[in-house]
Amino acid sequence: MLLLHSLLLSPTGQILANLKALDSDYFAKTYLNRSSKVGEIPLEKFNTWGGSLSIGHPFGATGVRLVTTAANRLIKENKRYALLAACAAGGQGHAMLIERYP
Repeated sequence: MLLLHSLLLSPTGQILANLKALDSDYFAKTYLNRSSKVGEIPLEKFNTWGGSLSIGHPFGATGVRLVTTAANRLIKENKRYALLAACAAGGQGHAMLIERYP
């Protein structure tokens, strides 16, 4: 989480607590293990439309599923930013901050 914050959010001037749409099963299962340096984030912001366990985990298309769900959330909930994160085999992971076009 701290690496995500320093590499992705800090350069854009965002902080995790300001983001309204957070989508990732990684976030859901590690909510209680996050660092206090990131700040308090209300649990109700995580996976409000369901995650890969409830929607499905399309092999090889997780990124597309995350982006599509987040883009639809931004439009329907009239939000500006969404943060997506996913893990991969071998301890890898990625994150993406998307912004809705006005």
